[in-house]
Amino acid sequence: MGLGIHKRLTHGLIGLSLVSLLAACSGSGTSGKETDPGKENAKAEKPPEPIELKLHFFGVAEEEFNTRFKDTLQKKFPHITFKWLKSSGPQSTIEEIVAAGEVPDIIRGLSSTVQTRYLDLGLGYDMRDMVKKYNYDLSRFSSVFIDGFQALTAQNGELYGLPVSPFFSRVLYYNKEVFDKFGQPYLQDGMNWDQIYELARKMTRTEAGIDYRGFSANVSSLLTYNEYSLSTLDPAKDELSQFDTWQKLLNNYMRFYQIPNNAIRPTLAEEGAMFQKGTVAMHADIYSPYLDLSMLKNWDMVSTPIIEGAPKKIGTFPPGYLMIAKQSKYKDEAFKVIMEMLSDEVQMRDSRNGFLPTLAKKEFMNVLGQDNPAYKNKNMKAVGYYEFAPLRPARQKGMTVIETNKADALLRDAFLNAALGKEDVNTALRKADELLRKEVEAEKSKKK
Repeated sequence: MGLGIHKRLTHGLIGLSLVSLLAACSGSGTSGKETDPGKENAKAEKPPEPIELKLHFFGVAEEEFNTRFKDTLQKKFPHITFKWLKSSGPQSTIEEIVAAGEVPDIIRGLSSTVQTRYLDLGLGYDMRDMVKKYNYDLSRFSSVFIDGFQALTAQNGELYGLPVSPFFSRVLYYNKEVFDKFGQPYLQDGMNWDQIYELARKMTRTEAGIDYRGFSANVSSLLTYNEYSLSTLDPAKDELSQFDTWQKLLNNYMRFYQIPNNAIRPTLAEEGAMFQKGTVAMHADIYSPYLDLSMLKNWDMVSTPIIEGAPKKIGTFPPGYLMIAKQSKYKDEAFKVIMEMLSDEVQMRDSRNGFLPTLAKKEFMNVLGQDNPAYKNKNMKAVGYYEFAPLRPARQKGMTVIETNKADALLRDAFLNAALGKEDVNTALRKADELLRKEVEAEKSKKK
């Protein structure tokens, strides 16, 4: 996969008032002995007992956790040892970890899988008591991440997790070398898809035996993280959601692949990698601190174009969520660790390194990428040029749920088939709708 946050809670220092009180009382007793304030302080400040917290962080490598969080956590909580449970490779899924009897204390999950890979496993813990106990300010976070997550997961207002980067915003990259070669002015923030289409037509050509394409895309991000916050499976019906809107979305992107010599590659993975080859002028994708464009000498990015009539919002790949297992013996310690991971200091450092902050204050977004060599001289305003779109809605209560990725894959296949000329957009969408209905029926049959 690839980029802060609350007021740090402080603990009152115990001992200063106690020392003063003891000093004032010394000599007033009949024994003539003075109480040793050092010993009293030692009792008051007895270090906490050592504990171990087990972590299962889906989508994050241990090296990244160590770089972003571990030093800070170990300095803040020297009595805590962190045990990293692998989250990739054989026997590493949360289901397998739990089945083996090793329930993590802190779990990083995704909003799209929190139902099947957290709640359905009986791990759900409502953090609202901890929020109240520590007077934790949830308004620090962008509201779309808190409100959206509760809408997806809560039955009665439960709060099962707090948002943590990475998450990814959509942008439009462009290769300045190709623009210079063809004498075209650079892109600007706020352009629309019609303008980009006309440029793509002009810049798709062959020069000195080299084929240049005007446009390529990470199609998955265009469809899944759309400005309408549109889910593939309808929240209230067992069918494709809003057929007409999907038709509008697919047709908008299809026209780029109907430009002569700008055909889509045979697979979406190949299409997504075309920009790095240096012969594509513009590329629609997510902004990510993990994206490697070092092979390009001169590139930049602008805001993602918006479809005419659509909300002027940026579709995002949502953040992860830090959650506590209800079986954990150390819920207070786990919550304190989560608060530290999401602190202003940590998120400010994260943002400077290129990770999008989950906090609402603009000061965190304003430093995005300043310490990241790949991004420090780029147009970072593009990343947050529009507001972030809400998270895609969940299925309504009582509706059969299927894996989000499975539903989205059907839509991606429909687009690819249409873009490759195998069928028209309407036919491709009708087939996707039919397959979605079958997936729902198959899921229903499992529960009979």
